[in-house]
Amino acid sequence: MSDTVSQQGQARLRSAYLQALEAVRVGRFQSAERQLRDIQQTHPGEINSLHLLGVALLSQGQRTAALEILEKVLAQAPRFTHARVDLARAYRQDGRFEEARAELRRVVQEAPALEAAWLAYGDVLVDLGKFVDARFAFEQARRLDPHRARIEEATTVLAGGDFRSSEAIFREVLRSDANHIAALAGLAAGALNANNTRDAERLLSHARNRSAHHPLIDRAWGHALLSAGRLNEAETTFLELLKLEPDNPQNWAALGSLYIRLLRQEEALHAYEEAARLNPAQAGFRLAIGHVNKTLGRRTACEAAYRECLRLAPTYADAYLALADLKNYLFSDAELAAMQQLLESAGASDPAQLHFALGRAMEQRGRYAEAFRSYAEGNALRRRTAPFSIEKFEAKSQRIMTCFDRDFFRSRAGSGHADPAPVFIVGLPRSGSTLVEQILASHSQVEGTMELTNILAMVRELDHRGTDRDSYPQSTLALSMDELAERGRRFIEQTRVLRGERPYFIDKMPNNFSHIGLIHAILPNAKIIDVRRHPMDACFSTYKQYFAEGQTFSYDLHDLGRYYRCYLALMDHWDEVLPGRVMHLQYEALIADPEGTVRRLLEYCQLPFEAATLHFHENRRAVRTASAEQVRQPLYASGVGYWKHFADELEPLRASLGDCLERFAAYD
Repeated sequence: MSDTVSQQGQARLRSAYLQALEAVRVGRFQSAERQLRDIQQTHPGEINSLHLLGVALLSQGQRTAALEILEKVLAQAPRFTHARVDLARAYRQDGRFEEARAELRRVVQEAPALEAAWLAYGDVLVDLGKFVDARFAFEQARRLDPHRARIEEATTVLAGGDFRSSEAIFREVLRSDANHIAALAGLAAGALNANNTRDAERLLSHARNRSAHHPLIDRAWGHALLSAGRLNEAETTFLELLKLEPDNPQNWAALGSLYIRLLRQEEALHAYEEAARLNPAQAGFRLAIGHVNKTLGRRTACEAAYRECLRLAPTYADAYLALADLKNYLFSDAELAAMQQLLESAGASDPAQLHFALGRAMEQRGRYAEAFRSYAEGNALRRRTAPFSIEKFEAKSQRIMTCFDRDFFRSRAGSGHADPAPVFIVGLPRSGSTLVEQILASHSQVEGTMELTNILAMVRELDHRGTDRDSYPQSTLALSMDELAERGRRFIEQTRVLRGERPYFIDKMPNNFSHIGLIHAILPNAKIIDVRRHPMDACFSTYKQYFAEGQTFSYDLHDLGRYYRCYLALMDHWDEVLPGRVMHLQYEALIADPEGTVRRLLEYCQLPFEAATLHFHENRRAVRTASAEQVRQPLYASGVGYWKHFADELEPLRASLGDCLERFAAYD
């Protein structure tokens, strides 16, 4: 009978322990603590539950209590290696790095196949600045990972762009190990690809509970911070990562990407050159070097880098497209033949890019019908990979106009953050916004930045407030006056890192035209300039531009016309509900009367006239758009009415634009 009672007691103990273990596994540490303390009441000193209690306390930040318990466990069971690893983790969290290292050195000597010990060892070695040894420890952990084969499979699938399949594998791994670092980092990469920064940060925060310094986590964490616009934190993360992995070219490339965002172009160039030195066969690094040199206005170095791309990878369509984006680069007959041959052989890395580049080469030769066929082919291919619903955009635009009505602004009079520093330039791409930015940035009081994503990220955040992820603009109605002001302050703080000492700065994200209502609500003293161009020229110039991301409306002529009409409707709406708030600047008027238009622009911005604004092309600031080359030249009129070379081919666009063309009759 006593044996039966004993067996039942052991069964209850095991059941209670397994419940507590599961609670720890899924992060319910307080619940686990209660269960484990109950076990200790009935089974005082039971070693496994006592160890797990120490882990639960440590996970709640109760280091002193956790240390006391874990030291007690080791005193009773000196060969309990998992407990020794957790004691080392507690020492590390308490800042006792040398003691943590001593404990972990003992574990990896006695149990060299214990993955958790190597992970913890790597962390404390980083804390001690022993980066080479830490790198070895993390590599040992990777080799010992029981899920290594599945993780490598998922990583390969992820690199190929199949996010759904990679996610399925990563989730399968997490069902076995809820804290698996590589699986959590892989899911975070998928979340970032879907612009879901919040989920990525949540996943990576969970992973960092297992390893504070693992390079896989730090790399993903840096990209998450970059996506969230937390650029200073991202820089710190990438610089720390480079201490651990100085010879990883991807780390240098990530740093280069960050420095581009920070407008620190010389540092970006150095970072990409270091990446290229470490992996000289990677054409993508040469492409980035070319892009930075283009931004800096170094045309010779830029072209040389693009040509080096083609030497390294003759099928690399990105390099041909980059040359085409120089606008005044003249493709040789040999380059034209090479592009045509690549398309015929189906060997191009991206046929769509090659069609856009080929269209440019044909334009240069006055072969307009052939150029248009190339653009049409490129747009058709692009549309398949970047679908767009004009119906959804029209519906969203209508919702925005309904939400941001006169009553919205009347009831929120005085809302937002009062800082007058931002100057927003909005409109459609290829309508002259970069030119207007260059003019304003030539004024001594105005800082030119770039197309900032902060407002779009704020809109995305408001969209994601609902389960359907389509809550904006209605979610704005729930924001209090304090919340509106906080968002304005956040915009100012997030962009501060991009600015110098000048009192005003420019955000030239063209798509912000949809969000002028939100901008006014959070930054009521910001200036807003709408740069518009004749619809036929604006839409066709957009149609023949390959956009790396965004602007998916531009790949169909019918969509382009309807999109332009939406844009006009929204701008008319803002004029109605926020009269006088937005300045409209017509590109053709600027070309016809530069000084008069510039004076009107400066007057709207409440800035004194400076002659430098008329000599904007002499400004050597870095420019990061497809118009970088053009704004380094004096004004020219050759772009006005350029669409007429393609009048027959653009008839569908004209039909889609309809009667809105009458508003621009003076600029035909």
